Amino acid sequence: MNHLDALPANFRWGAATAAYQIEGAASTDGRAPSIWDTFSHTPGKVAGGDTGDVACDHYHRWPQDLDLAASLGLDAYRFSIAWPRVVPLADGKVNAAGLDFYDRLVDGMLERGLTPFPTLYHWDLPQAQQDRGGWPERATAERFAEYAAVVAERLGDRVRDWCTLNEPLCSSWIGHLEGTMAPGVTDLTAAVRTSYHLHLGHGLAVQALRAAVPGARIGIVNNLSTIEPASRSDADLAAALRADGHINRWWLDPVLGRGYPQDMLDLYGVELPVRDGDLELISAPLDWIGLNYYFRQIVADDPTGPAPHFRQVPGPNPERTAMDWEVHAPGIEELLLRLTEEYGVREIYVTENGSAYRDTVTADGRVDDPERTAYLESHLAACARAVAKGAPLAGYFAWSLLDNFEWAYGYDKRFGLIHVDYDTQVRTLKSSGERYAQLIAAHRARA
Repeated sequence: MNHLDALPANFRWGAATAAYQIEGAASTDGRAPSIWDTFSHTPGKVAGGDTGDVACDHYHRWPQDLDLAASLGLDAYRFSIAWPRVVPLADGKVNAAGLDFYDRLVDGMLERGLTPFPTLYHWDLPQAQQDRGGWPERATAERFAEYAAVVAERLGDRVRDWCTLNEPLCSSWIGHLEGTMAPGVTDLTAAVRTSYHLHLGHGLAVQALRAAVPGARIGIVNNLSTIEPASRSDADLAAALRADGHINRWWLDPVLGRGYPQDMLDLYGVELPVRDGDLELISAPLDWIGLNYYFRQIVADDPTGPAPHFRQVPGPNPERTAMDWEVHAPGIEELLLRLTEEYGVREIYVTENGSAYRDTVTADGRVDDPERTAYLESHLAACARAVAKGAPLAGYFAWSLLDNFEWAYGYDKRFGLIHVDYDTQVRTLKSSGERYAQLIAAHRARA
C-alpha cells in the first residue's frame, strides 16, 4: 500500500500564500498602508530592513504565478484578500480598483481549474483602523464584517469556500503580547481583547458571508502545536497544560462552542468585553476547520516569566529547519486526530504546512532542496496515517507556493515550492515542487 493511499479520492491538493507576503504594489491602485507596512518601515523591526513594498510583485505577475500553480497539478489555491486594498481607509469607502484585482484573480484561478480559497484576514489590518484603536476595540470587528460583506457581494457568485481569519494567535499573542511582529504592542490586556474581537469579527463575518453567499462553505484557520512537558515534574506538567490553553484551547474552544477556557481566563486575569449574543456569534456552525502546523512545543515552567509562565525548550530531534524549528511530522497526525476525536470536527483542511531551508540556484538553473522534499513527504505520510485512523481530512495546502516576505524574518527565510529571485523576479520550480507534483499525479492516478 502506498503511503498516501488512505487519502480520499476527492482530496484537494493546493498551495497557500498571503497578500502582504507576495503582492507588493504597496501603494498602487488606491491601496493604503497596513500595520505591516508601518511595522516593516520602522527601523530595526524586520531582518535586513526588508519590507513588503515589492515582495514577489504578484500584483503584476499573478497570471504567471497561477500558471505555475496549475502546472503542479493543484486543484485549489489558498490566497488572502488585502483589506487595505478593498477598504483602505477608516471612512468605509470601497476601492473599486482593489476589488477589481481580486475579481481578475478569481477568474484566473477558475480558468486554470483552481478552486479559490480566499482568506479575508491574514494579518494586514489597515493602518487607518489601527489608528482608531485596532483589534483591541469592538469597532474593528464590526468594520471587518462590513469589509467581508463587500468582498462576498463581489466574489460570491464564483467563490464557495471561504476562510475568515488566519492564525488569530499570531495577531494577538505575537502582535500584541510579545510585540515582535505587527503592530508591535506588548500589553496582556490589549492582547486578550484583541483575541476576543478577532473571534467576534470571525462570527460577524460568518453571518455576513452566509447572508451574501447561499451555500458558502466557511472555515477558520488556526496554527496549533502539540505540547509536551520538558519533564514529568508537577511544575512542567502544569506548564504544559497552560501552554496548551494558550496555544490551542483558547483558539479552538470558543469557536467550537465550548466557551473560553476558565483556567486561561483565571490566568490572564483580563475581563472579556462580552455582550449578549456574542458567544453564539463566535460559535456559529462552520463547514470546516483549517490546521496550520509547523512544529511541536516542548515547554518548561517559568514562574518568573510573564503569563502564561512557560518557556520553550529545544526538542530532541536534531533535524531543524532554517527557522530553527524542530522537524516533527507525528505532530500533524496527533493534531488531526485531536480535532477529530476531542472536538468532533467533521471536515479538516491542512491549510499550511511547510519548511524553510537555505536554497541556492545551481549553475544549471536548478534548486535542489532534498530537506524540504523529505519534510513534505513525511508530513503528508502523517496526514495519511491520520486519515486511516478516522480523521476527516479533505485537503492539503503546502506553505508556500512562492518564496515570500516572511514577516519579521524578511526575505531570508524561504518556504516556497517555487524559488523567487527578488532582484529579477525570476521564478524557478524547486525539486520539492517537482516532487509535490509527482505525488499529486500518483494519487490522482489511483483515485
